[in-house]
Amino acid sequence: MYTSPEVVVQRQLDAYNSKDLDGWLSTYAPDARQYELGGKLLAEGHEQIKARTAPRFLESTLHARLIRREVMGNVVVDYEDVSRTFPEGPGRIELVCVYVVEQGQIQSASFAFGPPVLTGALGGKNVMCQIDANGYDCHGTSPCTG
Repeated sequence: MYTSPEVVVQRQLDAYNSKDLDGWLSTYAPDARQYELGGKLLAEGHEQIKARTAPRFLESTLHARLIRREVMGNVVVDYEDVSRTFPEGPGRIELVCVYVVEQGQIQSASFAFGPPVLTGALGGKNVMCQIDANGYDCHGTSPCTG
C-alpha cells in the first residue's frame, strides 16, 4: 500500500510533538541517515538516531511548529520553529528539514539549523537571547543571564 511522502513526514512531526519516540522512529527506515545540510553525518540507523533524539523527548518545552511545507515527488521540505529546553534555558530554534521518503519511510533527513534563541525573563523583563560563539547577546545586553 502506497503512503505519500507528505503523510509519512506529517506522522513523523505528530509523533515528535507527542514525544512518542517509538512512533517517531517507526517513520524512519532501519538504515536511515540524518545529516546536517551540506553532508555531515549526524546519525545512521535506528540505534544512533534514537540515541541522538531520546534526550530531546524528555524536554518539557519540546514542540515543533510547522511554518511551511513543500513537496516535490519523494522529497518533503519543512521549515519549522522548534521550542526546546537548551542547557542554558528554554528557547527556540528555526530548522529547515529535507526528508527523502521511499517505500513509506524516511530514508534520509538533512537539517539546516538556525541560531538557538533563548527566551525567558531577565530582571523582570521578557528577553530573547541569541547564543553565539562568544556567549549570548540579549539585543545589546551581553552576556545574557536570563
